[in-house]
Amino acid sequence: MEQRIYINSLEDQKGQEVLVYGWIDSCRKQSKMVFLDLRDTTGIVQGIVLPNSPAMEISRTLREEFVLEVRGKVNQRPGENKKNDVKNGNIELEILEIKILNESEVLPFPISQDTIAINEPLRLEYRYLDLRSQRMKKNMINRFKAQNFIRNYLAERSFVEVETPLLSAPTLEGSRSYVVPSRISHGKFFSLPQSPQQYKQLLMVAGLEKYFQFARCMRDEDARGDRQPEFTQLDMEMSFASREEIMQLNEELLIGLVKMLYPEKKIQQIPFPRLSYKEVMEKYGTDKPDIRENKEDNSLLAFLWVIDFPMFEKTGEDNIDGTGDWTFTHNPFSIPKDDYLEKFMNKENIGDIISTQYDITLNGSEIGGGSLRAHKSEALRNTFEIMGYDSKKIDDNFGHMLRALQFGAPPHGGIAWGFDRLLMILEGEPSIREVIPFSKTSDGRDLTMDAPSEIAPERLSELGVSFLKK
Repeated sequence: MEQRIYINSLEDQKGQEVLVYGWIDSCRKQSKMVFLDLRDTTGIVQGIVLPNSPAMEISRTLREEFVLEVRGKVNQRPGENKKNDVKNGNIELEILEIKILNESEVLPFPISQDTIAINEPLRLEYRYLDLRSQRMKKNMINRFKAQNFIRNYLAERSFVEVETPLLSAPTLEGSRSYVVPSRISHGKFFSLPQSPQQYKQLLMVAGLEKYFQFARCMRDEDARGDRQPEFTQLDMEMSFASREEIMQLNEELLIGLVKMLYPEKKIQQIPFPRLSYKEVMEKYGTDKPDIRENKEDNSLLAFLWVIDFPMFEKTGEDNIDGTGDWTFTHNPFSIPKDDYLEKFMNKENIGDIISTQYDITLNGSEIGGGSLRAHKSEALRNTFEIMGYDSKKIDDNFGHMLRALQFGAPPHGGIAWGFDRLLMILEGEPSIREVIPFSKTSDGRDLTMDAPSEIAPERLSELGVSFLKK
């Protein structure tokens, strides 16, 4: 079988007959000739059907986005027609044979130009067409390149990528979870993960020491420009690592990522500056400030570490013992700094306890956060007691974690990046929906698949689920 030649390799085939597959990017029919711009995933080349070509008759029936198999000869363009500043600008494909592999209806919107101005619900309904546009295809390719760079970087440093379950148990921490009814165990539910937080700590108990994954996370919360019901985290955990070691690794990884894939961008300050939560709130009034020296410069990246967060924040009036109306500032699995451990275990001056939590921000957005974890069961239980949980509630919801920490759990800590949010900023996009292949709408709907949708009554019966009318 004759080998296919990709369009980005055609310059190496001058004078040769080649077999090319792709889409018609544009079609211009003149009185005696037909010009076709052919596109595959690697690029575009101009094709020409000459007056006496056997392909002339079929070429008159073509239009944009038809899928073709084309046999042609790669020729040097005449001198006056050369475009030296364009890939394949000094060659053209003399088309000898055309086979139509599939036709295309007229598109609901043009994709030969930037689609950002097109009505977004329409773009999301026909997302597979939107992704053909040059900008969106670039975003998807750069998403892959970033993931590939990170994977290789961490693998070279002895990290192991581990996939954690999507079906797990509902827990009390964090945002609202999406739940999945069990067909076998009526009245019981799985929960889709808000993050792999508990699983990654269990992997540290398992002795893997260095873990990461690009984790799919789901949260049933109101969407906005930099949030989606379904999103991707770069999740990472390390045993026997200090806060400094974790922060340094992530800082070096971010610098390497920018230098490799976004060399046109400038990082404002290396090493990244650090401010305590107290300092940043007093100076900026927010824990994710935009510290760019020139906010008009879209190529400027201003990273900032925010450290020394309070361990707890107030929700109301204390109980007599000082517990009960506190909640965690980030997640309940964090541990205080060493200087505050005694107060923490004694439940003294709860509002003054400082956590090992650290956030990384970029141009006014939080792109990651982590901490050192409670690796002893009594410390984790203490957190829930401060929050007012009784022993039964703690054991029912977190007994599995408390048991695990009693089997030689090592000291450990980690971080999770908002991977979509980071890409949004690096690509200069206004929303994370522009860097997610099949994103939801701002109100959480998947227009491509028409979801969420109703399911058949017999399926509800099989799941043991019924609805109350409001």
